[in-house]
Amino acid sequence: MTDRKHTNARHTTNIGANLTLNPVFVRPGESTELPKFTIPDQMSLPETAYQIVHDEAMLDGNARLNLATFVSTWMDDEARRLYAETYDKNMIDKDEYPQTAAIEDRCWRIIADLWNVPDVENSIGTSTIGSSEAAMLGGLALKRHWQTRRKAEGKSIEKPNLVLSTAVQVCWEKFLNYFEVEPRWVPVSEEHFVFDGHELEKYVDDYTIGVVAIVGVTYNGLYEPVKEISAKLDEIQASTGLDIKIHVDGASGAMIAPFCQPDLEWDFRVPRVVSINTSGHKYGLVYPGLGWIVWRDAAALPESMVFHCSYLGGDMPTLALNFSRPGAQVLLQYYNFLRLGREGYRQVQQESLDVAQYLSAAIGDMGPFDLVSKGDTIPVFAWKLKPGYTDKWTLYDLSDRLRMKGWLVPAYPMADDLADMTLQRIVVRAGLSRDLGAALLRDIESEIAFLDNLESPMPREGTGSHFHH
Repeated sequence: MTDRKHTNARHTTNIGANLTLNPVFVRPGESTELPKFTIPDQMSLPETAYQIVHDEAMLDGNARLNLATFVSTWMDDEARRLYAETYDKNMIDKDEYPQTAAIEDRCWRIIADLWNVPDVENSIGTSTIGSSEAAMLGGLALKRHWQTRRKAEGKSIEKPNLVLSTAVQVCWEKFLNYFEVEPRWVPVSEEHFVFDGHELEKYVDDYTIGVVAIVGVTYNGLYEPVKEISAKLDEIQASTGLDIKIHVDGASGAMIAPFCQPDLEWDFRVPRVVSINTSGHKYGLVYPGLGWIVWRDAAALPESMVFHCSYLGGDMPTLALNFSRPGAQVLLQYYNFLRLGREGYRQVQQESLDVAQYLSAAIGDMGPFDLVSKGDTIPVFAWKLKPGYTDKWTLYDLSDRLRMKGWLVPAYPMADDLADMTLQRIVVRAGLSRDLGAALLRDIESEIAFLDNLESPMPREGTGSHFHH
């Protein structure tokens, strides 16, 4: 007769010895629960750790169906291979990775040329983690120049201010807070839906370090007219003597306009523009996170913002708020420049614009909606619910219904002075095909039909925007 106790003991021992052969979902950690907020006492198998993280990440939304984000969610196979080969490079270590540093230098010069800088050899630029860091560097340069000038004149350097629209991205609110600059908010209104220079003289004075103009407002995709704002500043200088410069936040539009609206004068062709930032990881078509900033010339960047330090055996000039950061995205940007060229970028961006206008036209024809933009600047457009259309549902309800089908189409209030206006917005990126767009339209129509057929209003408690610009 078989000794059952001996057999069970042997089986238990083999489980421990041959743990790697066990099906993954009955391993410790998968069949039990590991601590969430303390580090485990013991090691796990790499397959187990992978599976746990993989399974949690599955609960995120599908990035391709995220129509809220401007950030690239698709690159081709060669780019992904290059990424995998270079993710260990540290952009700050220029002595150890000199070729990556050389490619960074090429990239910002290519971008400076796209933005019509008068003399590329006399300009200066850098990569950053994203356009937020780049914008802060641009704002800081304006502040330092203002301080230097005021000191030379024997005047106070207290209470600097920056003039910008209430519709700016939240990174500018961070800049104002972190670097102690007073905001001079120019409100948006039904008559002036973007900052266009109207009554600008009310907002500038001796303490103004500069004006921010947005090429691609995140709320609605529209361009603020840089040339008109500059012309208004010309008038102000003629009457007051104030010579105020412009920083262009081109997080999105600065990688659309050069290819698809080449005649639009928003960049260094406008003499008052001293610096421009953009996101390489938005319409630069690179995975996150990558930004760029270029100054018109070396004089536009205060020398005090450039640091020289000894790092791993070499002298390293650095211009950034961050120190160590990924180098792979810079290489991906250069890959895209080589792979696509000017014409390839034009085709990719124009296709996104075409899809955006196809979608906006169809949504504009739907009964409940009025368009506020149509996706002909950057491939981003927004709409609002027609006044009096229904008391049963809001755009927040439509957003929730679309989320149930996998689509993330955010609804949110407009900037402060129009905070009672709710918008819904779609961002079209490379990877959102016309075919996918047609599927989205079908889902929007079916959810409108569901909401219109409600017998009573949707519950209002707890509803509202979870979306932040």
